[in-house]
Amino acid sequence: MTTSPQPVLRLASITKRFGDLIANSDISLELQRGEVLALLGENGAGKSTLVSILFGHYTADAGEITVFGKPLPGGDPGAALAAGIGMVHQHFTLADNLSVLDNVMMGSEPLWQGFTRHRAARARLLEVAQRFSLGVDPTALVGSLSVGERQRVEILKALYRGARILILDEPTAVLTPQESEDLFKVLGLMVAEGLSIIFISHKLAEVLRVSHRVAVLRGGRLVAQASAQGTSQAQLAQWMVGHAVEAPQRHPARKVGMPVCVLQNVSTGAGRERLDAVSLTLNAGEIVAIAGVSGNGQVALAELLCGTRQAQAGEVTLLGQPLPAAPARLVDAGVARIPEDRHAVGVVGDLPLWENAASERLRSPFFSRWGWVRRGAAKAYAQRVMAAFDVRGGGADTAARALSGGNMQKLILGRALMHPAQAAINFEANSAPGESTQASSLHTARLIVAHQPTWGLDIGAVAYVQQQLIAARDAGAAVLLISDDLEEVLTLGDRVAVMHAGQLSAARPALDWSRESIGLAMTGSDHP
Repeated sequence: MTTSPQPVLRLASITKRFGDLIANSDISLELQRGEVLALLGENGAGKSTLVSILFGHYTADAGEITVFGKPLPGGDPGAALAAGIGMVHQHFTLADNLSVLDNVMMGSEPLWQGFTRHRAARARLLEVAQRFSLGVDPTALVGSLSVGERQRVEILKALYRGARILILDEPTAVLTPQESEDLFKVLGLMVAEGLSIIFISHKLAEVLRVSHRVAVLRGGRLVAQASAQGTSQAQLAQWMVGHAVEAPQRHPARKVGMPVCVLQNVSTGAGRERLDAVSLTLNAGEIVAIAGVSGNGQVALAELLCGTRQAQAGEVTLLGQPLPAAPARLVDAGVARIPEDRHAVGVVGDLPLWENAASERLRSPFFSRWGWVRRGAAKAYAQRVMAAFDVRGGGADTAARALSGGNMQKLILGRALMHPAQAAINFEANSAPGESTQASSLHTARLIVAHQPTWGLDIGAVAYVQQQLIAARDAGAAVLLISDDLEEVLTLGDRVAVMHAGQLSAARPALDWSRESIGLAMTGSDHP
């Protein structure tokens, strides 16, 4: 009689509540040596809570965790690190002004020591880097590294501390295709060395490629476990959202109209986030998608078109008139923005949903009169936006920070696309969210600047947001889509351009690009 090997990690009946909300309910999971386990679920499904419990940021209300057969104390990140658990967050936690070696060593030596063992640390870092083909220069400043190189530093930091279980949160979200391939090779070396990996991603094709097993959470519960082999993306999506998900298909623009916004040789200030002689035409009824590694000028482009940054050279026109660097005037002119950072820029977390929904037009006659806010009108508008765009998680008085990422993005999308006057005229209480006829009636924006509109969202929320952008285009809006997701760029873009080091390639039909040619352009190779 044979027995299965002892798991390196076992979670038994983990439950966590936040007030009346049950974030995790009786979850039991095991992870084997040399195994990649994909952890999937919608935004708000409980993945982040479960991982936070595992890494010691939260303490479970019930259940227990054992690592290599030993109980793991709750609420103690130091204990998790000592047990061999490492985590690479989606948003890197590195100090740009320090070297690679200093970042890796940070926090790994006792404060009372009074000196640092740089020579021994450098030797250990180079040994780990060579072992897993994670080549980096220990003396390089982190601020000078590419995104892919920074991720290597994060992985090295975990391995340097002795991690034998590695949690990767959306590891390919900001990588080029070539950098993603390099990461997959590294994961293969790790598994061959006996390391175990928890892989969190919304990119289902990657999940099936790199994982041995998948575990799916929905509504705080574990609803499915299966071998990755023989499981389809469609099945994963259905487990995640509870029903079949129909992803947007490539459909060319129905009718491309006149230019809505034109940039001619536009440059902004110095720095990494700049524009350098950028020219671009955005036409009505068309989606122009901008690909590129984050930090190459995309923020400057989005801020310029939303009125929060000025051009220092060149000309920008909106509907034939000079584009003013005044956000309120641009909102009135029909410019809708979906910002990159929904938490820091998109909403004010402590304010209720109705204030966030009305925020960009709060001084308009729709929501204020004689200097007084019309709360009733603002709340009614918020409720209509929430119903039409399927925003779940509370009522108009709920604080925005209580929403999941997907629902927060739907609120921002609805605020951008549903004009208050249009909401009052076209809202139908019994219509189903996402219907094409309803969506078409809601879009009144002339120009939509959508910056990373689906970043970090689950497959259901991604499909919903993308469908709304397509509907906006078909209703006659000019849509600028800035995205790190190449599948999104190639699926939604009628024309595609690539940004690198502040410069923008010519916008060519999407079918003229391949993943490989875009990847090369993103790194500066073969860039016009």
